[in-house]
Amino acid sequence: MRLLVLTDIHANFTALEATLQAAEGNWERIVCLGDVVGYGPDPNEVTSRIRELGAVTIRGNHDKAVSELMATDDFNPVAKAAVLWTRAQLSNDNLAWLAALPQGPLEAEGVVLVHGAFQDEDEYVFTPAQALEGLLDSTTQVTFFGHTHHQGGFSYQDSELEVLSLHPRSNESRCALRLESAKRYLLNPGSIGQPRDTDPRASFAIADLENQVIEFWRVPYDISSVQQRMRAARLPEPLVLRLQVGR
Repeated sequence: MRLLVLTDIHANFTALEATLQAAEGNWERIVCLGDVVGYGPDPNEVTSRIRELGAVTIRGNHDKAVSELMATDDFNPVAKAAVLWTRAQLSNDNLAWLAALPQGPLEAEGVVLVHGAFQDEDEYVFTPAQALEGLLDSTTQVTFFGHTHHQGGFSYQDSELEVLSLHPRSNESRCALRLESAKRYLLNPGSIGQPRDTDPRASFAIADLENQVIEFWRVPYDISSVQQRMRAARLPEPLVLRLQVGR
């Protein structure tokens, strides 16, 4: 079973379509770690596409905020403005689908899916200390998480926790991680719609658990066309500009 692992699409349909085209023929099932919407100009298009694909999807904090399952008090003004705009654009059917998304951790297709941290779906996991709980408590060898928009991860064996560099070089489209049976993994495929690790290319992962290999991908897409739609929608300019620099 080959899994296409997506997260943090953030209503960027152009990036999503570039991802699906690059991964075509390389996956059998698809999972999504949340934040289907928020920030980007295409909330209905992205939500409908993920639904059509039959992706096993958990909720992210933007999905919750847009569907009014959480307050936006902790959102910065730019993110809050995007939430309000997105909510006004979404169809009732897509809003209802987002509101019904399950909370992680969710075990599916042989892996565990979380949006943020294992014990707190809204917590960012950047450091080994933050990763440790998920590595110890997960019910599968491999757990995928999102939320940070940074591609990478952690492994754990015999009380040793390692930070994994899983970012393809600028002239490469992918890099591979070979799983070791004695290790546990907490892995982030990176963000499709709004990367923040200084590489603006859309990022995702393909997991071949049968052969114990996980590929981490980056693909370019037409950023300028997304920026044009964002400006036409009068979304905040900082959201427009960050797509170009990937941070």
